Amino acid sequence: MILRRYMTQQVAANTAIVLLFLMALMLGGRLIRYFGIAAEGRLDVGLLFAIIGYNIPTFLELILPLSFFIALMLVLGRMYVDQEMSVLFASGISRGRLTRLMIPLIAGLFVFQMGISLWAKPWGLSNSKQIWQTQSLGSLLDLVRPKTFISSGNYHLYVDEFDKEKRELKNLYVVQQQTDKSGKIAKNDVIITATRAYQVPSKDTDSSMQLDLFQGRRYELGTNNAKYNQASFEKYRITLEKPASEKITETNVETQTTAKLLANTQKPEVKAELGYRFTMPWLIIIAAMLATPLAQVRPRQGRWLRLLPSVLIFASCAISIISLRTAIGKERISEYAYIWLILGFIAFALLLNWQSRVVHRVRYRRHSRQLSPGGQP
Repeated sequence: MILRRYMTQQVAANTAIVLLFLMALMLGGRLIRYFGIAAEGRLDVGLLFAIIGYNIPTFLELILPLSFFIALMLVLGRMYVDQEMSVLFASGISRGRLTRLMIPLIAGLFVFQMGISLWAKPWGLSNSKQIWQTQSLGSLLDLVRPKTFISSGNYHLYVDEFDKEKRELKNLYVVQQQTDKSGKIAKNDVIITATRAYQVPSKDTDSSMQLDLFQGRRYELGTNNAKYNQASFEKYRITLEKPASEKITETNVETQTTAKLLANTQKPEVKAELGYRFTMPWLIIIAAMLATPLAQVRPRQGRWLRLLPSVLIFASCAISIISLRTAIGKERISEYAYIWLILGFIAFALLLNWQSRVVHRVRYRRHSRQLSPGGQP
């Protein structure tokens, strides 16, 4: 009980310190980016910290397993350097038993990580996306900058001139990305040009906004061939709408609740997202299994020497999971690749843990065979 409490306190404290440090780095970079957007007038400063708060679960999903792994490496490495591990080994406590003493902490972090992946992250991304969409639709004309592209949903607008007094857009170019019934991006785009445009007054400004375009042309282009269709118009109205959150598409699958995704498992992007959410918590267990052998420090060897390559090994697991989500979403491989990936890393961790034991047994048997019946080598 004393050893379990000691290990739990040391690892938990170091995990919290590393987590706060990495969180400060990521939030600092994101704050600088959002302040730049706010300085350009594309974001209300009052919504800045709300967006940051909703994105915290997204940061935690990747940072928490890494922080736990680094904390284990630091604690176990210090114990090797201070000869505490030698005392424990001499007392009959193996590395496996030392890891089993931290099962309550590992289980707690596993459940916490699962809550982030299955509930907190989709909730935060959904609320953050709603803020961005409301901001984009509510103040589109206020965000217009001459000779600069702005985006709203499937539309990308370019304005040569903007008369703020008349609220008139001049020499307008609009690129519209078409989507099919399943929400996938179609293989044809629409380009619209107009000499001027005005915003149409509407009561439902929270979900849509309309623009009337005058004296222009509409081109429909195919991305896989050189053919196109064109039409001239005197007046053309486009509607900028907020994407429907009820319909699962490639762009909003991350914001959907886990229960809703489980009810629509036919689409490949849903399978990829569900597999990703259920796989991420296993990084906690893999971190504990990998850190135990990788943290072993030999005499006169610093513990920091093993930290960088060990972090790269663990990061390769997280990067592989992210890569699988992309590949499965594009139907390149099966969703069962998540299971094989986790089993592969668990087998690799078990090999590292049992390697020294197997080597010692092989050496012992070889030495026994070299002994003569009379006891002489």
